[in-house]
Amino acid sequence: MSDSPLIDSLTAAVEARPDDLTLRLHLAELLVGAGRGAEAIGHAAQVLAREPGNAAAQTLMTSALGGPAPSPSPASAPAPASSVDWAAMEEDLGDIVPPRFSHEDEPVRGHEDRTFDIETSTITLADVGGMQEVKKRLEISFLGPLKNPKLRSLFGKSLRGGLLLYGPPGCGKTFLARAVAGEMGASFISLSITDVLNMWVGSSERNLHDLFQSARGHAPCVLFLDEIDALGHKRSQLNSSSMRTVVNQLLTELDGVDGNNDGVFVLAATNAPWDIDSALRRPGRLDRTLLVLPPDKPARAAILQYHLKDRPVAGVDLGKVADATDHYSGADLAHVCETAAEFAMRDSIATGEIRMINQGDMLAAAREVRPSTDGWFATARNVAMFANESGEYDDLAAYLKKRKIR
Repeated sequence: MSDSPLIDSLTAAVEARPDDLTLRLHLAELLVGAGRGAEAIGHAAQVLAREPGNAAAQTLMTSALGGPAPSPSPASAPAPASSVDWAAMEEDLGDIVPPRFSHEDEPVRGHEDRTFDIETSTITLADVGGMQEVKKRLEISFLGPLKNPKLRSLFGKSLRGGLLLYGPPGCGKTFLARAVAGEMGASFISLSITDVLNMWVGSSERNLHDLFQSARGHAPCVLFLDEIDALGHKRSQLNSSSMRTVVNQLLTELDGVDGNNDGVFVLAATNAPWDIDSALRRPGRLDRTLLVLPPDKPARAAILQYHLKDRPVAGVDLGKVADATDHYSGADLAHVCETAAEFAMRDSIATGEIRMINQGDMLAAAREVRPSTDGWFATARNVAMFANESGEYDDLAAYLKKRKIR
């Protein structure tokens, strides 16, 4: 607060109506008179950004920079009698005459104007085939406390912090995040590195802040941070100072320093949790971890059935195909179905007679398409064996031992 109630009131009015240039010019004039030239410059610059030829703003800018004091604001003088009120005419004739100027390139101001994809997920955990262990962990660590506020209060369970999903690519981490949002009946925002990073200094941090503000404005909301290792890479390994400030901004947003995170539930996904900055995994941030493994047999059968439902199929034993695709990711299974369809279509073209996709096509496709998860597990094995001092990869180590990957 300043020592001038009038200036304080006008400042609040300008914040509420940032496009009222007359009001902004009057505030700038008072600031110049009060010897607060630096603040006046900012307001005059805002006016000139919208109206580069505004003579009153130019005069005020000169005065704020040390030039002669302005005469009473011409912005407050009555308009000449012969002037035309174009805004009123456009409103009256809008159905007949198109507007003079297009406003498609107006600057974005706040989460109300940002074109973020605010979704309402219709997927629930019941739509996720198999993966019973993953569902159990989600229920215990995340959904159970959320659905039972009285028990949560009794046991002092906090909802602060987020959940980190990690595992090989193509195994349904994004689908799980959408299912959690659907289970909660919450809005869903998916954030990727392309939504944040910008070549201009400070723009990436502002984009990240605006995304979190949008989630806060649409609470309850699940904010899904995809490829979190790209946004939250270990700062000790970053050569770019701008990327380090992005990580710092992400930490600030997760802590809710610049806004209340009540009702914002943060889920993140990564294929490389070992590359994430350790500060992101401290309590109150992404402090719960869930390993998402390749789909088990019931899940594989469900995925295969989903990708074959709109294709001509005859005599396919999903159980046997699921047995032949152990360790395949969901994306691999989609590729198996696509390849089997190509086999059947190739024969149909060659013979001139359309035939259905059969069991032979599916098994032949399974032999041709190799699981893409093997490379990931080769890297994960080294981490589980030599970089698991804190025990955060015990689930991964147990799975590798079960699969006898040494």
